[in-house]
Amino acid sequence: MAKAQILTLASIPRLLNLNGLYLVGYAWLFGMSIWISFFGGVIAYKSLPRHQFGALQHKTFPIYFVLSIFLSSSLLGIWIIKHPDVLVYLARPNVADVAQVYALGSVLFSQASNYFVVGPLTSKVMFQRQKLEKEEGKVYNEPGVSVEMKALNSKFGMLHGVSSLFNLGAVIALGFHGLFIGNDGVKGY
Repeated sequence: MAKAQILTLASIPRLLNLNGLYLVGYAWLFGMSIWISFFGGVIAYKSLPRHQFGALQHKTFPIYFVLSIFLSSSLLGIWIIKHPDVLVYLARPNVADVAQVYALGSVLFSQASNYFVVGPLTSKVMFQRQKLEKEEGKVYNEPGVSVEMKALNSKFGMLHGVSSLFNLGAVIALGFHGLFIGNDGVKGY
């Protein structure tokens, strides 16, 4: 059994160190990613009318992506500081600490791609589709919609799929990283 530690008010400040902050940042990022990906969006989709749901996603996702970019880049920077040899072995993803750089880097890449490219394009197409619905007097998925609406539907579906794949890739990479730090920790050398 491990030695029992006694917490006092004087001992609490030593909890505020890079390792503790790393774990809090990771927990925040992974928890937020799971919630947004599998729960929050589904609840909103089932609870709100489609246009309100779209408006909510349009406001929510940029904040989610910015927080993801900030947290994943912070974790990546801390990881490299605490594991400086990863730069020497960067071309060898089979080195465990380097694999963590790749995992965190893929999260950063995925969420930055969603924030700067895919998300804005998806929102643009969503609003074009809503405008066309008003002009045609038909919902996007009704029979007899225009060729232009069908093209927007196809483009929206493709962009939404790409965004979802990027986001799912980030969640998987974060799960992998969490399993690693759960077993090996973040201390570095």
